[in-house]
Amino acid sequence: MGKQETIAAFYDSRGIIGEGARLFNVFENGGHCTVPHIYNRRDYYKVSLLQGQSRLSWHDQEILIDRPALVFFNPHTPFGWEPVSAEQPGFFCMFQKTFLQPAERSESIRQAPLFKAGSSPVFFLDPAQEQRVSGIFQQMLEEMRSDYLYKYELLRNYLQLLIHEALKIKPHTISIRQQNAAERITAGFFERMEREFPIDAPGRQLELRSAGDYAKALAVHVNHLNHAVREVTGKPTTMHIAERILTEAKALLRHTDWPVATIAHSLGFESPNYFYNFFKKQTGQPPGQVRMSIL
Repeated sequence: MGKQETIAAFYDSRGIIGEGARLFNVFENGGHCTVPHIYNRRDYYKVSLLQGQSRLSWHDQEILIDRPALVFFNPHTPFGWEPVSAEQPGFFCMFQKTFLQPAERSESIRQAPLFKAGSSPVFFLDPAQEQRVSGIFQQMLEEMRSDYLYKYELLRNYLQLLIHEALKIKPHTISIRQQNAAERITAGFFERMEREFPIDAPGRQLELRSAGDYAKALAVHVNHLNHAVREVTGKPTTMHIAERILTEAKALLRHTDWPVATIAHSLGFESPNYFYNFFKKQTGQPPGQVRMSIL
């Protein structure tokens, strides 16, 4: 749960070919779940079996995962996750929405917690449910290593089994932790920032680009916003904005064929040169080199 490399890069580095390989993968938590992170991949859904203790947060909600849980991550909602216990056993799979398209007419898929806005993403498991869910993930791992011709069709069925396990469980009722003023402002900032993304068409441009823009949108003084964000996160507002723009830039370079100049304009840069300098300063590589590295 902590590595930021894309599924496409994972497969490219191993020379695996096939449409399914670009749309789905499954892992044991192992070394992936050792440090806190924010899950905000715009192109992949994620389903996790968490068997250690951890803390999950999104928007103004926070929950302690203190027993085995099946958790669904939607790419349109940024989730914060941090480990509590040293050991974090479990599994997770990541997939693009198109991986489920052959079954998209199914009522169970339409009701899945992956796609229902506002539904709880956390489903606590009793021992029997944990054993079933763990078994499904283990079957996924075995199938990924196989050379069965129709393995991705079978993996799609395993994924549907996970969804049905969740649908049979009453979702956990979230208790919202009381927030102070700084936390409310910071939560509002992050929520407003995510509403700027993704950039889904070449003609669309970020409306908010600076700390001042966000302060105006939130109806607070920019100094008040900066103080609140630094108090809660330890980092300045401008750093968070830059990191989010960089994340979007990488996604656009990897998942679109837009010219770099178009991407620069969409992200609010006055010229392609400003974008080039920003991207190289942040990553050590020019935008074109990042795009070529995934071809």
